[in-house]
Amino acid sequence: MRILIAEDDSLLAEGLTRSLRDSGYAVDCVKTGAEADSATTAFEFDLLILDLNLPKMNGLEVLKRLRGRSRELPVLILTAQNGVGDRVRGLDFGADDYLAKPFALEELKARVRALTRRATGGVPTLFRDGGLSYDPVGKVARIHGEVLDLSARESTLLEMLVQRTGRWVSKEQLLDHLCEWGEEVSINAIEVYVHRLRKKLKAAGVEIVTVRGLGYRIQNASSG
Repeated sequence: MRILIAEDDSLLAEGLTRSLRDSGYAVDCVKTGAEADSATTAFEFDLLILDLNLPKMNGLEVLKRLRGRSRELPVLILTAQNGVGDRVRGLDFGADDYLAKPFALEELKARVRALTRRATGGVPTLFRDGGLSYDPVGKVARIHGEVLDLSARESTLLEMLVQRTGRWVSKEQLLDHLCEWGEEVSINAIEVYVHRLRKKLKAAGVEIVTVRGLGYRIQNASSG
């Protein structure tokens, strides 16, 4: 999952970025509203965490322009403006959630999980297929009850496939949602991550199917 943070407070932005990356998300960060507007125009994200008091373009204008492009990107407003009128205005402009500063980091993470689940049509609390189980909250995969050792990128890849069960996920989609700006990651690298994850899932009776031109899909090996 790829998150964009639009926050001009460098210390807060760095802390959020570090914490969300530790939770397995790919995170990009901008400091101005103009940069947020450009980024959401040019790139695909799974969530925007948006401060309202941004230089060069305020957060509400960013949100207005985003919704004017008919983008369904989930938006969490994160701001010190916490009056009833501020919250109503933010939600009316198209925000999906509103969290006031100061905030508890665990609450923010819970809201992030809720918004990303909602955007993908909702993920069961615990995914099960064959001998595989996956907990999207704890980001823990198990095979026949034993914890599966996954890298952060493998875990994110598995989560994307689980969230899109029954649908094809292209290499380009995986690349867009797994990688941050400046990362030297090629399409071929996606094949490597898929290959590694496929080997680890084999014991669970679950496989990652590949179809040229469509991408990848997770399914029970017995279903053919």
